[in-house]
Amino acid sequence: MILTGPEITAAATDGRLRITPFEPGQVNPNSYNVRLGPTLLTYTEPVIDAHQPNPTTAHPIGEDGFVLQPGELYLGHTLEEVGSDTFVPLLFGRSSVGRLGLFVEITAPIGDIGFHGQWTLMLSPIRPLRVYAGMKIGQIMFFVSTGPVDLYAGKYQAALGPQPSGYWQDLPQVQLGAVAS
Repeated sequence: MILTGPEITAAATDGRLRITPFEPGQVNPNSYNVRLGPTLLTYTEPVIDAHQPNPTTAHPIGEDGFVLQPGELYLGHTLEEVGSDTFVPLLFGRSSVGRLGLFVEITAPIGDIGFHGQWTLMLSPIRPLRVYAGMKIGQIMFFVSTGPVDLYAGKYQAALGPQPSGYWQDLPQVQLGAVAS
């Protein structure tokens, strides 16, 4: 079951889910609009290596916005901190943003029960696109879970700002530095 707008408001009020800051005007019939935070990250090396940390550069989004370029991956973040120990959150781009040619969070829309923090957004434009901090960039839906719950306790917990991939942290130590044959 998916939460309706009134139930999202009720759950944010009684603590079953946390949205900070919570703005009643961002509640939709069955989702909550989230806004783009003020910082973007880009990877600085021409090849991103999944087996090690990759250097990034932070780009503040100024009052005049920031122009995203095709062929570049931008890591943004939600302005809101969102999480729940009760519901499963799913984040998708807003259709009006998709109609501007911006892919938002297409590979990892599902959040874990127990995650609380700002969500990192994978932004990829098909044409140059100027974006602005505070613009409504996505929407989060909340689903009721069934069965026992193991709360998220992973590496991105309590994230503030965009987070680069920590994939390399999940690799067994034997694989780190191993050469493919």
